[in-house]
Amino acid sequence: MRRSRAFIPTTKEVPSDATLPSHQFLVRGGFINQQGAGLYNFLPLGKIVLEKIRTIVKDELDKADCNEVQLSFVTPIGLWNKSGRSDTMGKEMLRIQDRHQNDFVLSPTNEEAIVELVKNRVTSYKDLPLNLYQINTKFRDEARPRYGLLRGREFLMKDGYSFHASKEDMVREFDLMEETYKKIFTRLGLNFRVVKADSGSIGGDGSKEFHVLADSGEDTIIICDSCEYGANVETIQSINEDEFNELSYEELSKKTIDEKCSCGGELSFKKGIEVGHIFQLGNKYSSALEANFNDENGRAKPLEMATYGIGVSRLVASVIEQNHDESGCIWTKSTAPYLINIMISNIKNEAQVSLGEELYEKLKDLNIEVILDDRKERFGFKMKDAELIGFPYTVIIGKELVNGEVQIFDRKTKNKTSVKVDDIYTKIMELV
Repeated sequence: MRRSRAFIPTTKEVPSDATLPSHQFLVRGGFINQQGAGLYNFLPLGKIVLEKIRTIVKDELDKADCNEVQLSFVTPIGLWNKSGRSDTMGKEMLRIQDRHQNDFVLSPTNEEAIVELVKNRVTSYKDLPLNLYQINTKFRDEARPRYGLLRGREFLMKDGYSFHASKEDMVREFDLMEETYKKIFTRLGLNFRVVKADSGSIGGDGSKEFHVLADSGEDTIIICDSCEYGANVETIQSINEDEFNELSYEELSKKTIDEKCSCGGELSFKKGIEVGHIFQLGNKYSSALEANFNDENGRAKPLEMATYGIGVSRLVASVIEQNHDESGCIWTKSTAPYLINIMISNIKNEAQVSLGEELYEKLKDLNIEVILDDRKERFGFKMKDAELIGFPYTVIIGKELVNGEVQIFDRKTKNKTSVKVDDIYTKIMELV
């Protein structure tokens, strides 16, 4: 992509309602813009990041033998009446009527719809196990939408559902999905923890949350410094959850835990952003919607279920909450909109333009994610834009070219390294 042809409306202005870094930098960097309360448009850069995250999620799920579907965003409310959740979901569930006065909801989640989908289509133990998922739009009418993509009303979510002939097999799949989620968040370059959690309105006996560690996280979690143990404070009876969630990161870091982890490691409080949640549902929904299968003896039994969610659009913001500085975004390699930003310092300098164009075309031919900043703007302006947007590496073609050198700016460290022009391709390939 040539920057002169790209739609990347960066700005110095900080949105008046933006208190978190991700909200500020994603708007200022031209990734998103607000359409209404809790409603956001994804601009080209934001869409690229969103699709890269979606691709990683899909790739790992497909490797785990999950089947992708796409359910209708609009769901008849009758399904929710059968499960009893039309009342318990409250005002978060946006209800609508069509011209014939039929009642529907904009799906906040899809347990009921997916059970209806498999009902009478999965009829025998021979059809099981089955894992279906979608990456689709959801809507929850939050009373106080805030924090940009972290607490919006409309969002992109991966929701998956597995069906089994026994609880033992459901637990096996549940464990498989936990490992699959770990692979997803690792590929995204995130520092995260899996914590035991409360099942809430979804129901079921067991659930785990996946938290990206970030100072701005809304949730307080307990982690061990020696093993993978993690727990949400809501699961610890001796702790007042509301009290701890209201503490700032600085206040929380001063709190100590007297007891040790079972492994002998030290326990501490951290702030986390919930980006995934998996639940063991049992037969709560299959019984309510009469979704049965015949076992080996021909007896009808309700399907055993589990459900698995990932906040895909929330992950866009979570990456930045964990990776930013005072200048802007610092994308991980797997989430960056472009890995390499080629900056022509002086667009009037023929030698700089020629090298920039040559390098740009060669990297494109090698399928390297590259953008060429060929704008007629000052060097300082372009540099601030590059730092705000957060390209991992910027190749600066400037005054050093007369000595046969260019510079590579590392966004994460802010270090500039001089490289001989003849070595630039080799160096870039080492970086990417």
